[in-house]
Amino acid sequence: MALETPQYEVVTEYDGFEIRRYSEMIIATTSVRSDYKGSTSSGFRRIANYIFGGNDKEMKIAMTAPVIADCPSDNRENYNISFVMPSEHSLKDLPKCNTENVSIQKESLGEVAVFPFGGWATEPRSKSFQKKFATLLQQNSIETSGDFMVAQFNAPYVISMFRKNELMVRVNR
Repeated sequence: MALETPQYEVVTEYDGFEIRRYSEMIIATTSVRSDYKGSTSSGFRRIANYIFGGNDKEMKIAMTAPVIADCPSDNRENYNISFVMPSEHSLKDLPKCNTENVSIQKESLGEVAVFPFGGWATEPRSKSFQKKFATLLQQNSIETSGDFMVAQFNAPYVISMFRKNELMVRVNR
């Protein structure tokens, strides 16, 4: 069964990455003060609890893909982890989380550069691909805005060779 993913249009294709324009979306997000691995694990569980009924309506919300997290960085102390809410929902009909550490809000990614990669999105691999992606962006004279993000599309039980991930960063155009 395929999971819903955010709507976008491809603006420009480059060798190894593309520029996309995303539609506005609603996200459930949490901030975790820990290292990358601890933050992504803890953040995933917090938001999963919300969508599996840990909310004021005890409402189950369908899982979507990807799970988006801040890209690992040596000087980062907090990581934001986000789930995109299914498009059938609005801010008005989504329930409130039972805890204060998950917020529901509109997000406008706008235009982003996207670099796909497979395997596990571990801290070393994400950092390595971020360096490669940053070089590609620089070589193509693409100015970025904000931090890189890691988007993971697969359930934890999907084996490495079948995993889909993307690095994303907002662009100035």
